[in-house]
Amino acid sequence: MANNAKDLTQGPLLKNIIFYTIPIILTGILQLLFNTADLVVVGRYCGSVSVAAVGATGAIINLIINLFIGLSVGAGVTVAHGLGAGKSEDVRRTVHTAIPAALISGAILTVVGVFGARTFLSLMGTPDDVIGLSTKYMRIYFCGITASMLYNFGAAILRAAGDTKSPLYFLTSAGIINVILNLIFVIVFKMNVAGVALATTISQVVSAILVIRALILRDDACKLELRKMRIYSRQLKRIFQIGFPAGVQGSLFAISNVIIQSSVNSFGSVVMSGNAAAGSIEGFVYMSMNAYSQTSINFTGQNYGAGKLDRIKKTMVICLSSVFITGAVLGGIARLAGHPLLSIYIPGDDEAIAVGITRLTYICLPYFLCGLMDVTTGLIRGLGYSVLPMIITIAGVCGLRIVWIYTIFQIPEYHTLKCLYLSYAISWSTTFLIELAVFLILLKKIKQKPHIVK
Repeated sequence: MANNAKDLTQGPLLKNIIFYTIPIILTGILQLLFNTADLVVVGRYCGSVSVAAVGATGAIINLIINLFIGLSVGAGVTVAHGLGAGKSEDVRRTVHTAIPAALISGAILTVVGVFGARTFLSLMGTPDDVIGLSTKYMRIYFCGITASMLYNFGAAILRAAGDTKSPLYFLTSAGIINVILNLIFVIVFKMNVAGVALATTISQVVSAILVIRALILRDDACKLELRKMRIYSRQLKRIFQIGFPAGVQGSLFAISNVIIQSSVNSFGSVVMSGNAAAGSIEGFVYMSMNAYSQTSINFTGQNYGAGKLDRIKKTMVICLSSVFITGAVLGGIARLAGHPLLSIYIPGDDEAIAVGITRLTYICLPYFLCGLMDVTTGLIRGLGYSVLPMIITIAGVCGLRIVWIYTIFQIPEYHTLKCLYLSYAISWSTTFLIELAVFLILLKKIKQKPHIVK
């Protein structure tokens, strides 16, 4: 059957990795189009302050939700290990534990996001001319966060089973709906940022319904039966063992971005607008690279479960080479086409566009370093180790950036956007080198002991 789990432990690796990754890249790009459509529509019909308002929410939203997104990673890795080891009952229990966990996560996030939006934005130093619109956007966005959690958990299960095409199809449908509703709510009903937030929420509900339906229709161990949903303690523990450190890593990673966003906010709404537009462009490069991180997790996970360690090392070489090429090419294109691309978001605002060009130069050009770092994180996590990459990332990315901001960036002659953006490339390269060494050590250690999947 077409919806049976795909075996990632057999066949030519290069071909399988490329065909597995392409739908993830396209899916990630579609996800980004949700936010991009928001920025483009409000930029053209509501002005640069509205662009700044939407852009100001990105870092804080990621900070709040990343802990729970990490749990979806844990669910995916647990499913991949079970499929690789041929443990169908463990896979079934993981699936029926993951979906209730997504519902609970969504409920918690709704309360935190809706009631804490203005407080979080105030703590970030969001300017007075922006904070009202940003608060409205965040509150509506978090009303639909449960649907987002269901999609992320469901998509993680599908990808662990080798299905990367279905999430792409689901987000294509949801993305089209999002763009159409953006135009209707903003142009026809004059709803400004509230309209784009509502459009995003509705599209998230559509993608969640589609991914749950796909799990229900499966014929293998990943099949979801709603009446059998319950929390299985052993599977929940395993999801938390892998997913909680991943979530903490993502949240702490986001903290450094929140601090950087707060520093950007101090330069005013024009700089915030240019920064938000450039960040959106970079997002397409990032999603294209991050797809290889997801690929490395699931290929490593299934092959680790099957005890095929040689395929894991080959997966490392292919994914690192591919992400380097992808990041270098796309990052270069984004920088070269920076002015016309930024003009789509903030037409006619030359000052904001200049800010965006600066960001693309210092962050987008060396973005391949971030891709290399993310792939090594995925390789380590695919082996079932989640605390180690968390610790390394906290020290190498979060710690280094925070130290940079509160030391070098505070020196008057270095208190510039260029100096602020430089912290990204330095933290990426440092963390990548450490994680690569750790992965090779772990792989060697695993080869020297009996292979056991928990």
